[in-house]
Formats: sequence, structure tokens, C-alpha cells
Amino acid sequence: MAIVKNQSGSYVQFTVILIGLLLFPLPSQSSDPDPLQDFCIGDTKSEFSVNGFPCKPATKVTSDDFFFDGLSQEGNTSNLFGSNVTQANVVAFPGLNTLGISMNRVDIAPGGINPPHSHPRATETGVLINGKLLVGLITTGNVFYSKILSPGQMFVIPKGLVHFQMNVGEEKALTFTAFNSHLPGAVVVPTNLFASKPSVPDGVLTKAFQVDKRVIDEIKSKFGA
Repeated sequence: MAIVKNQSGSYVQFTVILIGLLLFPLPSQSSDPDPLQDFCIGDTKSEFSVNGFPCKPATKVTSDDFFFDGLSQEGNTSNLFGSNVTQANVVAFPGLNTLGISMNRVDIAPGGINPPHSHPRATETGVLINGKLLVGLITTGNVFYSKILSPGQMFVIPKGLVHFQMNVGEEKALTFTAFNSHLPGAVVVPTNLFASKPSVPDGVLTKAFQVDKRVIDEIKSKFGA
């Protein structure tokens, strides 16, 4: 240990100071860097992407690159869950590249559900446009929060938390959701567990859910697995 005597006669233990600086660095704030150009229309056909797609050459950018009409079309809810999510992320709308935002349109038939899922890269907020919707979320402490929403009401889902939306009304429900990521991702719990390729081993699922293999096989059959 390096020890140096100062003018007052006390001893300063530099090793302790150095360790302190290493373990407790000066406070700092970090965030996505500010863009260095007006826009970066994503070249989604590129073989390379690192937290975003390469920029389309500005000479090839057109007005259409800044507009997207995909959310104007009603989604087909004739499926297992009775819901449809139309994504407006960077893959569908390259104009969002590097901007840290995206949106979804969620159509849910009466009795349908946008099943339990999470977004690993974004916080979600949404507003109900039509219908009657039960929105629920579960914290990492296994606390369940929920509320039935009417048109015009808004909800927020903190980043990474499992949540769902279920139509509890008598007409189709429509909600628009927004994310603070241009590609928030979605981990859909039922399909992740029971429709993955290759399949999650039955032994893992029977142990996790404390059920017989026949139950697991029946659930998998619902997803064509």
C-alpha cells in the first residue's frame, strides 16, 4: 500500500482512494446520441445492422419515405387469439430508423385477446379508440395490475413487463400503441413456450407448470406443434 505524509502530518492512503474511484466512478448520464443528420431512412435490405439499419443515400430519399399508411387498415382477427397486431416499426416503416419511436395498431374481436407478452426493448403506451378493453400487467414481484378502459383512456406498460389486452365488450376493440424504440420486439409467452422451433422439451414444460405431459401435448396441438 502506498502511503504519503501530507503537510498536516496525517497520512493519505492513496490505494484506498484509487479503489474508491474505481468502484464508485463519477456520476454520469447516458442516452442515445443525438442524430448527426436530419434523417436516416433505413436500408432494410442491407446485410448489416447495429442498433439500426444503414442510411439510405439521401439522393434516393423521396417523400414516401416519411409516410406510412399501414395502420389505416383493419387487421384480420380470425385466428386463435381473436386479435391482430399491425406493426409500424423500423422494418415496416424504415423512416423510423434511429429515431427511437414506433407504433402498433391492435384490433381485437369480442372475447379476443392480445395474449400475455412483453417488449424487451421499450416502454409502451396506448390509447383505446373503440370498444371496451381489459388491460393488465404483472410486475417482477408478481403483482397484477389491471383496469377496464373506455375509448379515449390511456395506459402505460413499463419496459419488459408481461402484459395483455382483452376485449370484454360486445364490439371490436381498437387501440393504438406507441414505443420508445424503433424496434421494441415482442416476446409472446404462449407461442414462445409452446410453438418454438425446435420445441421446448416436454420435461421442462411439465416441471415448470406442474402438469402431466398430456396437458402439454394438448396445448402444443393448439399451436400446430
